[in-house]
Amino acid sequence: MGQTTLYWTLLQHKQWALYMAATDQGLCYIGSQGATFDELANWSKRHFEGVKWVEDEAACHTSEVMEYLDGQRTTFDLPIDLKGTSFQQQVWKVVQDVPFGEIVSYSDIAQRLGRPSAVRAVGRAIGANPVLFIVPCHRILAKNGSLTGFRGGLPMKEQLLRLEGIVQYSSYM
Repeated sequence: MGQTTLYWTLLQHKQWALYMAATDQGLCYIGSQGATFDELANWSKRHFEGVKWVEDEAACHTSEVMEYLDGQRTTFDLPIDLKGTSFQQQVWKVVQDVPFGEIVSYSDIAQRLGRPSAVRAVGRAIGANPVLFIVPCHRILAKNGSLTGFRGGLPMKEQLLRLEGIVQYSSYM
């Protein structure tokens, strides 16, 4: 397969510190709040045979991400390059259809896929989402409305929900 160029940056914006990466096709990774470069490096080892690292903020489309974090953007226009299995790709596509400021359950996502018994598999696919909040997995909650599982950690999930104006979870379910 050969070596892949990964453009990367550390986005430091207000209280946020996020490592981001992109391929020539688009944004492929947004890291957890406050995580080290090792999180990105370990993710890249699972998805690419070899990586040539190039620091390039513009290639990572940080302006759209900062606009979102400032509450000035509700959708993204940037190109994305998602690395995952066919099932993960299907789940991420459905998750991308969950609008800004709305929440649904993992079982809702399984229903939308036509696989109502695949709730746990849906949860695993959502947990593998490489582009936090671009594929808005923070908008997916347990059926009872509680916060569960998030690669970036539950405090980050809660911050993103608050940013979108969602402050009470169980009342939305």
